[in-house]
Amino acid sequence: MQDIRIDSPLRGRLVPLSEVSDPAFASGAMGRGAAIADPEGRVVSPVDGEVTVLFGSKHAIGIHSTDGMDLLIHVGVDTVKLEGKHFTAHVAQGDTIKRGQLLLEFDPEAIRAEGYETTTPVLVTNAADYGKITFTLDDAEISSGGDEPEEAKAGEKAPVDDDIDPNLPKEERVAKLIWKHVGGAGNVRSAEHCATRLRLIVNDKSIIDEKAIENIDGVKGQFFAAAQYQIILGTGFVDKVFEAFVAGTNLVGAVNSKQEAYDQMTLLQKVSRTLGDVFVPIIPVLVATGLFMGLRGAAQSLGIEMSENLVRMSQILTDTAFAFLPALVCWSTMNRFGGTPVIGIVLGLMLVAPQLPNAYAIAAGDAVPLSMEILGIPIPVVGYQGSVLPALVLGIFAARLQKWFKTFVPDIIDLIVTPFLTLFVSMLLGLLIIGPIMHTLEIGIFGAVRTFLELPYGIGGFIVGAVHQVIVVFGVHHVFNALEVQLLASTGVDPFNAIITGAIVAQGGAAVAVAARTHDAKKRALYISSAVPAFLGITEPAIFGINLRFMKPFIYGLVGGACAGGIAGFLHLAGTGMGITVLPGTLLYLDHLAEYTLVNAVGFGVAFGLTFTFFRPEE
Repeated sequence: MQDIRIDSPLRGRLVPLSEVSDPAFASGAMGRGAAIADPEGRVVSPVDGEVTVLFGSKHAIGIHSTDGMDLLIHVGVDTVKLEGKHFTAHVAQGDTIKRGQLLLEFDPEAIRAEGYETTTPVLVTNAADYGKITFTLDDAEISSGGDEPEEAKAGEKAPVDDDIDPNLPKEERVAKLIWKHVGGAGNVRSAEHCATRLRLIVNDKSIIDEKAIENIDGVKGQFFAAAQYQIILGTGFVDKVFEAFVAGTNLVGAVNSKQEAYDQMTLLQKVSRTLGDVFVPIIPVLVATGLFMGLRGAAQSLGIEMSENLVRMSQILTDTAFAFLPALVCWSTMNRFGGTPVIGIVLGLMLVAPQLPNAYAIAAGDAVPLSMEILGIPIPVVGYQGSVLPALVLGIFAARLQKWFKTFVPDIIDLIVTPFLTLFVSMLLGLLIIGPIMHTLEIGIFGAVRTFLELPYGIGGFIVGAVHQVIVVFGVHHVFNALEVQLLASTGVDPFNAIITGAIVAQGGAAVAVAARTHDAKKRALYISSAVPAFLGITEPAIFGINLRFMKPFIYGLVGGACAGGIAGFLHLAGTGMGITVLPGTLLYLDHLAEYTLVNAVGFGVAFGLTFTFFRPEE
């Protein structure tokens, strides 16, 4: 058989496959090769050929070389769960590639910070066609011999399961055999797959016939890891088996996997993630509304005359989303908690029904609440235009209530009875109990927040600017989404956005300074590529890829953020929308460009200056 030598597609430390923590790779079940420990974050092609597999999660890539070799490069262990986060693909499945061409980039520090190993197996998956396989990296080499008795190993797999139609397509036969020996539909809670493996979450692993699954023609191995039963099928083939496996079932692997991750979070992380899931889907509408407000404000500041009809049209663009904000929030909440979204829309609209006194009119003194009594207790009934908490809590309650009704309402009348009961009960509780309580709580909470942000001399902005990126590191920054929405709904502007944009650009400035102080051209290019997203409002690459690694730049970035936030607070700078910051955020400050530019310049300048002056790469 032909012996082959392959240059490593990654820079790092060449180690044997046995050092990979994943038994599928360490055992050689997926093929022969080597692994790269402490990789630098760039994957280049070691051969001329074609990209045969590239997952949406971008963590693994398969290559078929022009001389017939099949390679699998799998970045890290269990990194499929990141769903593409921290990965950038520079090729697509089916592309023709050349030796040395950049295939993938990833952020190893950020991946490790999320709790995943980055040691990268590089395998020849059709190793049986070759003799000695040698991987090289600088002066290091790792070889695996080609004299293993593959035929004898294959011969151990005895024919099984003659009751399964042998004429079925191979992927369908394998899927049916897995269903049979894994314990049937009652034992599988969820199914998903990565580049090489079918991953199942099961109820009882004791009833799985592991030996029978090992003996299925097409299965290369199986094991339990990370609370999953993982069946090794190989690149390309696993896609086909997965489609056949879930066909006709209600298995939704991604949702169940996210639930598994959710269950492992702290309480604060759960609250933050939940608020993010609710408010992120409606942010694009609020961004667009903010842009409309910014354009109108810029036009007015330039002295442009607007006719009455033009003003009315602009008000439709800027006011509609906030007038019906409870409908948006309730819809998204019902969707997040598994209720029927259209019921959420109707409930939200009930909270702002025209028959109710308008909240804005009440605030202006032009209307008074309706008064209703429950057990002799007077209850003020109002509309909830621009409110967040009443719609959020009502959406959660309605979703739970709908699920409860479905447990006993007969299927034949479910379509009629369940929505009726859900709307009726939720409306009564929403207007008479949940709404008044949550609205009172909302007024107190957001009143305190506004008071804090408006502290004299920009003190509130200084504190928020200093700690915001620390909160980002712990992954609970989505908790501020509700705050920003409420600020926009109640005041028409978002001062929080102006404060955090300074904190964001400061981390970018610190990262740029690290790049400027670094003499290694390759590292400098990597640092710059990690810093650029910060100027578009995304700091994770700069934080996890650079600043936190060296710590001092991160601290100097916090100082820059504090200074920028303090100036934003002192100037009472506020955006007309939310969701975009730094360069894209300019569109929210068209009528206050000078102040916005100053805040960003201070954040960048302080962080860059401190880092460039006091940070030494050799440290």
